[in-house]
Amino acid sequence: MSASELGLLVGTAESATGRISVETTELGLPLSVVVDRAELQRHPADLAAEIVRLCRQSANRARLARRADLAEAGVAHDVLNRMGLPTADGLALAELVEETEYEYAPWSWLRSGRD
Repeated sequence: MSASELGLLVGTAESATGRISVETTELGLPLSVVVDRAELQRHPADLAAEIVRLCRQSANRARLARRADLAEAGVAHDVLNRMGLPTADGLALAELVEETEYEYAPWSWLRSGRD
């Protein structure tokens, strides 16, 4: 049974280099993890930490989509806040802070190519 059949939203996230990508449910359960062969040369703990970080980011993106769906259905914003669903601004800030902590260049949809 797929995530969508279970009523779960799916999110995606990619490393700054594009060499690691994940797809998770809104709960953070990985559905797909793709790792470029070059990334396998990293220390296992570093690679694992990066995958977990991307899973968390992917889950938060899916939870943001859940928030949008519920808001569209008429659920009040204060209820959505109490549910702990992220806002677009809050998620953008969290991703920027996380990328800064990991010394990554901030992701931007305006970026025309890979660094």
